[in-house]
Amino acid sequence: MSLLFSPYTLRGPHTDLVLPNRIVVAPMCQYAATEGQANDWHLMHWGNLLNSGAGMFTIEATAVVPEGRITPACLGLWDEGTESALRSHLHRARKLAPEVAVCIQLAHAGRKASSAVPWAGGQLLADGQGGWRPVGPSPLPQLPQEPPPAEMDRAAMDRVRDAFVLAAQRSHAMGVDAIEIHSAHGYLLHEFLSPIANQRKDAYGGSLENRMRFPLEVFAAVRKAYGGVLGLRLSASDWVEGGWDCAQSAEFARQLQALGCSFIHVSSGGVSPQQKIALGPNYQVGFASEIRKAVGMPTVAVGLITEAQQAEAILQAGDADLIALARAFLYQPRWGWQAAAELEGQVSAHPAYWRCLPRQAQAVFGKVSVGGR
Repeated sequence: MSLLFSPYTLRGPHTDLVLPNRIVVAPMCQYAATEGQANDWHLMHWGNLLNSGAGMFTIEATAVVPEGRITPACLGLWDEGTESALRSHLHRARKLAPEVAVCIQLAHAGRKASSAVPWAGGQLLADGQGGWRPVGPSPLPQLPQEPPPAEMDRAAMDRVRDAFVLAAQRSHAMGVDAIEIHSAHGYLLHEFLSPIANQRKDAYGGSLENRMRFPLEVFAAVRKAYGGVLGLRLSASDWVEGGWDCAQSAEFARQLQALGCSFIHVSSGGVSPQQKIALGPNYQVGFASEIRKAVGMPTVAVGLITEAQQAEAILQAGDADLIALARAFLYQPRWGWQAAAELEGQVSAHPAYWRCLPRQAQAVFGKVSVGGR
């Protein structure tokens, strides 16, 4: 059996999660919510990807407060309305798919909030355009031409920390199997970590210990309230000289591990337009490998991983424990089936799809177990 199609257990203080394979659908913003509420687009999208063959599906960045949304069209989980909509559509989607673990990524966009959707330019929106004033660790804008965010005081930080806790409790109540805290891509918690965005003069800025303090406080508060599988997505490098880097990421991961972090999902970039990213297949895998070897905690690799043999090789080399794909699943929603056929693995699917296997591929797909709930 290939490593990609071998089971893997993610552990929490009170609840473990056994995945049937090591494929993860990474969180992907859909910019389709209405006032933070999930709708029929999410029902279609989630139902589709729950039938992908992946061992775990991750719901997109879900804002813990309204002003923490990247755009006005982003998903949220901050009150009864957003919880009810997410719960209803998720439960309906899960009824249309085999049993698949569901993770939710909880997020706050920080100074990158109040932006237009990507296909409308992605720039900050003014109040008259449906926007609001973003917040951040320091009054430093993402782009020089943008207005600065409001610098967060202790009361604002407490509100955000408590909002993460409440969103985690709401997630657990609706039956989500795992939670991932978003601390990557230039959003709020990453902003506190990076000296590019954080130039505070108090106990939350300056030294590495200080810059890690608030993200660790948020994680610790969520961990205290939630005993299940709890991970964190991290930008391992700002790709800017003098910014956040892999060595600091490894130390942050050690601190998270001590607090009971179940996994680290390793991405990169997003905090500065000056970033110089060396794009290419596996371009972030080296970061995941370094952190895994330095810390020894379960690690998820992501970023331009598109082929089954490529994913298998990463696992065989010991560079990661799980493989996450995002846009590859948008292009090919049955990527897990194709990977199983190539690597002689097994996946599950709703019985309505059993008849779709091509005749010329029966010998290969015959090795793929397709069973519904």
